[in-house]
Amino acid sequence: MDMSVHPSPPSPGTGQRARWADLARDAAEANAFYAPDMLGAALDHLAGGGAVRLVEAYAGETLIGLMPVSIAGHHGRLPIACATNWMHHHAFFGAPMLRRGHEQAAWAAMLAQLDAASWAPHFLHLTGLDAAGANAAALEAVCATQGRARHEIHRYDRALLRSDLSADDYWESHVRAKKRKEIRRLQKRLADLGAVADRKLAARDELSGWCGEFLALERSGWKGREGTALACNPADAAFFRAACAAAFDAGRLHFLRLDLDGRAIAMLVNFRHQGGAFSFKIAFDEDLGRFSPGVLIELANLRHVQGDDGIGWMDSCAAPDHPMIDSLWAERRSIVQYRVALKGAGLTRLKRHAAMTLADGVDRLARLMKGQA
Repeated sequence: MDMSVHPSPPSPGTGQRARWADLARDAAEANAFYAPDMLGAALDHLAGGGAVRLVEAYAGETLIGLMPVSIAGHHGRLPIACATNWMHHHAFFGAPMLRRGHEQAAWAAMLAQLDAASWAPHFLHLTGLDAAGANAAALEAVCATQGRARHEIHRYDRALLRSDLSADDYWESHVRAKKRKEIRRLQKRLADLGAVADRKLAARDELSGWCGEFLALERSGWKGREGTALACNPADAAFFRAACAAAFDAGRLHFLRLDLDGRAIAMLVNFRHQGGAFSFKIAFDEDLGRFSPGVLIELANLRHVQGDDGIGWMDSCAAPDHPMIDSLWAERRSIVQYRVALKGAGLTRLKRHAAMTLADGVDRLARLMKGQA
């Protein structure tokens, strides 16, 4: 097989994005954040000039691997620079896009490119991977074959929805009776205020309005007060609108709202990829917090997802031990970080080996101090 690797500019053109779309359709592991709609929007609005490099692997003319890479100035508390798969502050999964059937070849090619890159310091820090996913399995196999060090440095579980049950059966089986009773009470109290309805975005001409309502709703709450809402930063808001538009056109946007007398009181944005989906952002009217509108729209989301044959699972993308979603979804996904050695020649090889050894030693010392060794 004719194997080659190609560095790519951070502002890809139409032809390159078409190759990404072809790769995304045949990806071994779903990742909506690296699908061309979301990744393209992120590169256009969040990449910050030349801060992101695209590592692509080809077999002949066929794109078999894609990983956006940035340089981190620190590795944890260590002042050691490293290469890392780029996960901007609105990306919650970092598995590179690998073509099905070419997983190990793609990893071998991308690692070879990083080995040879003068701009790639010390080692590769991979974040946001599924411990049981195709990326982790292929990476482990390649590193074992090449005698390349690969160490897991962090792991946590987050909520996942994956069940063949209907929404009603899932709700009855996995949510405590006391909580179900309380939510039914809140639904009745909210209905006393007016007409309550939930719906999913279906019309392209409504998209801009829905995006505007979401941005305003999110900014009206605690995220707005802390300056972390999307609308607080023009680049973040532009990314959100662009990603939603591109995903809608690609059939990957899953946008829900809960209305009270026609006014949105909660909204939820999910992005689909292949047979799964990733929950992206939620916003709700905090003035109606006593009715738990965030929980109510998640209940609506459960009905929509379990009633959609095209969605087999949904990743919550939530923090570990999230008090709300963990009480609603019973399944879990293990998210891991790896530190992977980079090779090289001469002084570069020595520097990379020394940095990897130092980082490994600090980890061992930390485990000893915690009594985990």
